[in-house]
Amino acid sequence: MAFDGSSIIVMAISCVFLVNLTSSLVLAKGPCQFPAIFNFGDSNSDTGGLSAAFGQAPPPNGMSYFGHPAGRYCDGRLVIDFLAESLGLAYLSAFLDSLGTNFTHGANFATAGSTIRPQNTTLHQSGFSPISLNVQFYEFHDFHVRSQIVRKRGGVYETILPKEEDFSSALYTFDIGQNDLTSGYFLNMSVDEVKAYVPDVLNQFHTIIKDIYDVGGRYFWLHNTGPVGCLPYVMERIPVLAGQIDRYGCASPFNEVAQFFNQGLKKTVQQLRKDLPHAAITYVDVYSVKYSLISQGRNHGFNQPLRTCCGHGGKYNYNKNLGCGGKVHKQGKDVLVAAPCQDPSTHVNWDGVHFTEAANRYIFERIVDGSFSDPPRPLNMACYRN
Repeated sequence: MAFDGSSIIVMAISCVFLVNLTSSLVLAKGPCQFPAIFNFGDSNSDTGGLSAAFGQAPPPNGMSYFGHPAGRYCDGRLVIDFLAESLGLAYLSAFLDSLGTNFTHGANFATAGSTIRPQNTTLHQSGFSPISLNVQFYEFHDFHVRSQIVRKRGGVYETILPKEEDFSSALYTFDIGQNDLTSGYFLNMSVDEVKAYVPDVLNQFHTIIKDIYDVGGRYFWLHNTGPVGCLPYVMERIPVLAGQIDRYGCASPFNEVAQFFNQGLKKTVQQLRKDLPHAAITYVDVYSVKYSLISQGRNHGFNQPLRTCCGHGGKYNYNKNLGCGGKVHKQGKDVLVAAPCQDPSTHVNWDGVHFTEAANRYIFERIVDGSFSDPPRPLNMACYRN
């Protein structure tokens, strides 16, 4: 069939009209109304899980916003806190915390040190949490069932527990995977050995997302893993050759593995979209945001993109044996040695492992509008499928 010039123009106009119409229809639906957030992850989004199970994150954690330790390994708020704020929800209570908790608007199952794959070591031996992602799912499943039984008692329980319908309308957020990579390095595995088990890690991640979908979860907001080669606790403990340090001071081999993980995660998400037809899954490239923050930090008011704010000694102000808030015993007294910097907002890194509140805010402000998402939709539109 042949087309003349006028026909092509008409077709082009029609296509533009359809695109604009589709966009208008989506916008006409309005932003999503998420009644709750259920979060899974590690210390990047832990609001008190590890602290409840193994002892509170000590001062000066929490100093910049809460004024006291608040279960977060940070001077203040995390990205998940800013996500909740932007959706008009309260900060998430940790599932494991029994004091002062309110689960009306969701629950947080993340714990610092968690991995996707279960670890074969204890927290004391390796520093990695026994509460891996599959355990977090077991906790969630139990919470889902038992919260509705308890809620039927009425009274105060109706005010601190979510409604049954909230579970299918909630946003399910994930930020986990970093520790699956670093746990291998700390066992003296090579980067190739770590890359070799990444497919198994991602298969287990796929299983958990499907498990949540099978019990009613529909809306997923998934962060990829960050540039672990830019973190003092990795660079200080696992030396690399001078030629493997990039122009911004990060260890390239570890960042390359993180990118390999993220490429696999994106493929996993693509498969999940095929396997779970009623799910809306947003993949968020926090790696790019974090690397940009570190590499261009001085342009955004961060004078110390790599050096730790709260720590002691060494090139990065980090000592694995004397963490943030660490004290030494001198002349019969405990003396604070690993003190915080005067202004955490000028630092990207808080304690050698985690970011400062200022850095977390920067990350949130870059991802909330969908600029780093696939598909490119903002947080408040994450209930819509492609």
